[in-house]
Amino acid sequence: MESQDISSRHFALGPLDGRYAGIARQLSPYFSEYALVKNRIRVEVYWLKFLLEHVKGNDILHNFDESNMIKILSIYRDFSESSFIEVKKIEAITNHDVKAVELYVAKLLKEMGMDSLVSFVHIGCTSEDINNTAYAYMIKKAISEEWIPTAKKLIDVISDLAIANMEIPMLAHTHGQPATPTTVGKEFAVYVYRFKKYLQKMRNIKPCAKFNGATGNYSAISVAFPEIHWQIMSKHFVEYYLGLEFNPVTTQIESHDYVCDIMDIIRHFNNILRDLDLDMWLYISMEYFKQIAVQNEVGSSTMPHKVNPIRFENSEANVKMGNAICSVLSDELPRSRMQRDLSDSSLQRNIGLAFGYSIQAIQQTIEGLKKVAVNVEKISADLESKWEVLAEPIQTMLRKYGIPDAYNQLKELTRGKNISKEAIQEFIKSLDVLSDKDKKTLLELTPSSYIGLASSIVEQEV
Repeated sequence: MESQDISSRHFALGPLDGRYAGIARQLSPYFSEYALVKNRIRVEVYWLKFLLEHVKGNDILHNFDESNMIKILSIYRDFSESSFIEVKKIEAITNHDVKAVELYVAKLLKEMGMDSLVSFVHIGCTSEDINNTAYAYMIKKAISEEWIPTAKKLIDVISDLAIANMEIPMLAHTHGQPATPTTVGKEFAVYVYRFKKYLQKMRNIKPCAKFNGATGNYSAISVAFPEIHWQIMSKHFVEYYLGLEFNPVTTQIESHDYVCDIMDIIRHFNNILRDLDLDMWLYISMEYFKQIAVQNEVGSSTMPHKVNPIRFENSEANVKMGNAICSVLSDELPRSRMQRDLSDSSLQRNIGLAFGYSIQAIQQTIEGLKKVAVNVEKISADLESKWEVLAEPIQTMLRKYGIPDAYNQLKELTRGKNISKEAIQEFIKSLDVLSDKDKKTLLELTPSSYIGLASSIVEQEV
């Protein structure tokens, strides 16, 4: 089995099915062709169950033996690879994927001796009633069972780093230049806060579904059963039988607006992830972080000393691929010519790729973070060589005393220069305008202690 798996990976067209085959196995239960067919079966079966339980006044439905309901549900619950193959054989004849599902369900009902129910399979439905509900359920499960737990794992890893390093001072860099010191932990806390915001946005998403016929007006089912309030019934079916949010006003297709929201959230989360990847790459190049060498791993084919930040680079590449797919889906899915065209059908088959590239990127960043350690010696050495960063608190203190040219005084002293501790302290001692208390405060200040409320921010926000 293992050799067959490796062989199939070698011949895969894309990395998610090949090099990153673990992602394909992870997401296959949600976005594979098998998963789509199985979830179409689910909708057809539950629609029949719904009709049997809620449509009154029809002799066929009324005379149904309720003890047979478990058999009907088994059509979905016992769906297997052999079932899938049967559906695909039917599709090869019909050349219509949803019709194949309908005929498969009808075939099993006949085999169970429930021929009278065959005409009620797919009654009042258009193919998109089955498709949009199947996709919505698949997406909902993939978000709650795969994407959110993976994103949460990332946040937990970064939170641990923020707390563990909240008091380790570090020279900040704005525009690539030495700037007001911060702490290692506080900079991780920035990402924790950003990621949490978009994780919550994803948790708030409610996948929507419609179940209203060919052009969204319940036309056929209303002709057959005019006494039933189908808007209320459809809402009940979608929300209580399928566990989805009801969309009451559509054309033949559900509008896909919620899918666009999901793609935009994934894309923005990915962009924050890429920002972290870039920062970690730069900090590693500055030796602020050491990479933990792994026995037998090779960093370069010619330079034995190298330990490359490949996890962060891999994550960055997968973010780019995932975001390209997210952008196409978000831009194109809201558009449909008049009441329906099939472009969305082909596009939706790529939703799994958006999730796959995002999860691959997140997992790579997690692995990268687990293989780094803060280089306290290097960080401290850089910080203690930049006493000029104290120009900011000194000029701010002078402003408190009404000195109008405080900024210019410090600019003259420090701009573009490496100033020693002695030079800074001599300047402070010369400031007779300061009270003894404020002068003492400045004289006791060091680049390492000039971190403001960084540690408190971590304690409050992580």
